[in-house]
Amino acid sequence: MLIQSLKTKVYDLEGNEKGEIEVPQVFLTPVRFDLIKKAVIAIQSHSFQPKGRDPMAGKRTTAESLGVGYGLSRVPRVKGENYPKARQAAFAPNTVGGRLAFPPTPEKKIKKKINKKEKLLALKSAIAATAIKELVSKRGHKFDLTKTFPLVVSDEIQNIDKTSKIVQIFKKLGVWDDVKRVSSTIKIRAGKGKKRGRRKKMRVGPLLVIINDNGVKKAARNIPGVTVVELKNLNPEHLAPGTHPGRLTIWVESAIKALSEGALNG
Repeated sequence: MLIQSLKTKVYDLEGNEKGEIEVPQVFLTPVRFDLIKKAVIAIQSHSFQPKGRDPMAGKRTTAESLGVGYGLSRVPRVKGENYPKARQAAFAPNTVGGRLAFPPTPEKKIKKKINKKEKLLALKSAIAATAIKELVSKRGHKFDLTKTFPLVVSDEIQNIDKTSKIVQIFKKLGVWDDVKRVSSTIKIRAGKGKKRGRRKKMRVGPLLVIINDNGVKKAARNIPGVTVVELKNLNPEHLAPGTHPGRLTIWVESAIKALSEGALNG
């Protein structure tokens, strides 16, 4: 599944063709699903919060085993005679209020590591996946099938500082249906009422890759599912959220040129 041509069209803010641009070789990288998944999981693990337990949790008791010969199980029992909890089982992992057998420990290594070359290849592979319409469609994104991929737009979009203008541009580029898809999932989940132990979930929408932020991030931050990221900060999680490559991505013209000049290789 490789792109058919080494050129793609560049669209202006009205959604009209304004020319063509050479597609960087990075878009010809084979899509490695295994490496993308490994890289995304490694990135996600860096946001995990280490947690542990009080070493004395469940152990602050006088409970001791009575031993044999009493017709009782040999679990530790609270000392005393008339005390309400006297002879009640405690301390052991299988008792009420007892300690945990294997409690979480803050020393546990929860951050996963990945080799630099593997991470770079995963990033290139995730970038290549954004140019394959079949993968983008398989993720559930909705877009104008007549547009060429990778989807490239004029650099002028970086200067937009009004949300209403961004909405109009997305409509003319044929990606607004994907934003509406995200909004519809929010309404459906909100209508089900509150459920304990369940966080809110929202699908991801279009990703806009820029070079310079001249106001577009602020303009797009309130649009559900839309992410704006600078090329220098781009990582596999942006391009393959949930470890699934093929996110609907809009590239500015200067970002494509930077990729052609080897921006990823430093």
